[in-house]
Amino acid sequence: MKPTISILGGDLRQVYLARMLLEDGKNVATWGLEQGGGINGVPLDQALEGEILLLPMPVCRNGMLHLPLTETELEAERLWARLRYDQLLLGGLTGDLSRRLMADYGLTLLDYYAREETQVANAVPTAEGALQLAMESTDSTLHGSRCLIIGYGRIGRLLADRLLALGAEVTVSARKYGDLAWIEAWGCRSVQTGALTGQLERFDLIFNTAPALILDGARLRETRKNCVIIDLASAPGGVDLEAAKRLSRQVIPAPGLPGKVAPRTAAAAIRDSVYHILEERGELM
Repeated sequence: MKPTISILGGDLRQVYLARMLLEDGKNVATWGLEQGGGINGVPLDQALEGEILLLPMPVCRNGMLHLPLTETELEAERLWARLRYDQLLLGGLTGDLSRRLMADYGLTLLDYYAREETQVANAVPTAEGALQLAMESTDSTLHGSRCLIIGYGRIGRLLADRLLALGAEVTVSARKYGDLAWIEAWGCRSVQTGALTGQLERFDLIFNTAPALILDGARLRETRKNCVIIDLASAPGGVDLEAAKRLSRQVIPAPGLPGKVAPRTAAAAIRDSVYHILEERGELM
């Protein structure tokens, strides 16, 4: 008999994920997705019987399971105590939760988002969503715009490539000398992230991908008043929002774009990661 995959909470990514798994012939149950049109909804007690539990991304917010598509709240600690050691838990952005659940409850929690293939797949809709925000937030074309990308990770690389293709003048900041060399090789200007001070006044658009405070009050003061700053980093982000407000700078916090602009694509990335994990564990269904 096929194992049951229970999807507990999450956003539209999990709604699409449930449909994809069902189309693949899997036994699927969901809980906490009713406001997003989740399929095969069941009571929580029944959902917790599944052999594989797919948790949200992030799994928790402020100690509560991430449940944006239901009025119900569920304290995470109350959930863990109800689970079995022989269940496989898969979640996104788990942090140190995996280690703690094994130590305290004997539960196996693996992070599907930590895998390289998932992060690369998510970088594509993040870059596209950033371009969409930029076009909606400015009164000029991206062609000819002077753009700064802070950080040269997966998102930074894809975003630079797409901005170049649109005819933007692209500068990318990085910390490693090897990254700076690649930035130049791909036709962008380069600058060390630590040397941004004194160079920010010229940019029309700034995209931050670095998960650290880079644009503090002093650096924000250097930016143009009409500069649009799009912060793609996860909370707490890389921009001092209080300073930006005092200085009347336009900052658009935009974490989690894949789930907002392309939930179907993001769901497919999670599905593939789940299948890869099961294959590596010898648990192909």
